Amino acid sequence: MTVTETEGNIELVRSATRELARKFDNEYWLEKDRKHEYPWDFIKAFADGGWLGAMIPEEYGGIGLGLQEAAVMMNEIAASGAGMSGGSAIHFYVFPPAPIVRHGSEEMKRKYLPKLATGEMLTAFAITEPTAGVDTSRIRTKAEKVDGGWVINGQKVFITNAQNAHRMVLLARTSPRRDDKPLYGMTIFFAEMDPEHVTIREIDKLGRAAIDTNEVFIDNLFVADEDVVGEVDKGFYYILDGLNPERIVVAMEGIGLGRAALEIGTEYAKNRVVFDRPIGQNQAVAHPLADSWIRLEAAERMAMHAAKLFDEQKECGPESAAAKFLGAEAGFEACDRAFSTLGGYAYAREYHIERLWREVRLLRNAPFSQEMVCNYISQQVLGLPRSY
Repeated sequence: MTVTETEGNIELVRSATRELARKFDNEYWLEKDRKHEYPWDFIKAFADGGWLGAMIPEEYGGIGLGLQEAAVMMNEIAASGAGMSGGSAIHFYVFPPAPIVRHGSEEMKRKYLPKLATGEMLTAFAITEPTAGVDTSRIRTKAEKVDGGWVINGQKVFITNAQNAHRMVLLARTSPRRDDKPLYGMTIFFAEMDPEHVTIREIDKLGRAAIDTNEVFIDNLFVADEDVVGEVDKGFYYILDGLNPERIVVAMEGIGLGRAALEIGTEYAKNRVVFDRPIGQNQAVAHPLADSWIRLEAAERMAMHAAKLFDEQKECGPESAAAKFLGAEAGFEACDRAFSTLGGYAYAREYHIERLWREVRLLRNAPFSQEMVCNYISQQVLGLPRSY
């Protein structure tokens, strides 16, 4: 595909997903947030359009898009006012299957990927644990080999979609941790959410109320050998394959959130009259909004540059990390400045700013913190001593 064809494809995806996402307005998302309701009709609309299989190859029922197109889609979803509620609803069909696409057996791909592409199957991504934090090498969930498969015991935390998921991409230790190779010895399982062996406890949280976040307790869960993703003990390295795309997409979702808030704040600044003039005539209001537009544009350039490198199968670690940092910062600043523009009205849920503000704040910490981005850049790019 030529550069011109790629650019045309990106714009086609941008236009189509913008139109579809904006059929679900701010009032829809406010209602889902208030009632803590999963947005199934929103998901169905994207499933009917074929978008859930955006990055699943065509031979397995998807549409085989690149990361640039998928990133633009997620940006448009967040920017429509759906924020992280809509973003996460689609995000978890598009990206958790990546280890299966890249490393699953042919039988596994043909069995599961078509169901994921149509929305028939929903997955959770079960990596993080309460005692390990960002040091994944110290997870305690353990899988023991038995005839025909594995028996898994352990605990996961901050697991999105567990209330509704059919299966989870589960990382567990299959060999003891070694100091010389701490990230070796973990395996990915595409495990069934068997209620007899999996207990799910929802976490009451600040934002993104339409999408559940959970603790997951695993007690003697059997997983068949055919549901092991790739080779035993190499699971963490397969997870790494998906980290750069996740960082890029999270950046684009943060940028979309910022743009949704900026749209509301700008419109309010044009129409809110105080002392016989619109408040947007005051530079103290106008300049922060303008500054946010500039930062959002710059963050998108970095994210799309990183996505292009990924699609070209080039190294994109520093660019992906930088995109996540810039997207989270620019998105939060835009929401915060829109919040200030509306003043006391920003606290009223009917104006939607407080919902966007609550959701975007998460991205400074997840999927990994801004400080960890700086740790990575300082060590890997600048060659400074490891600082963590």
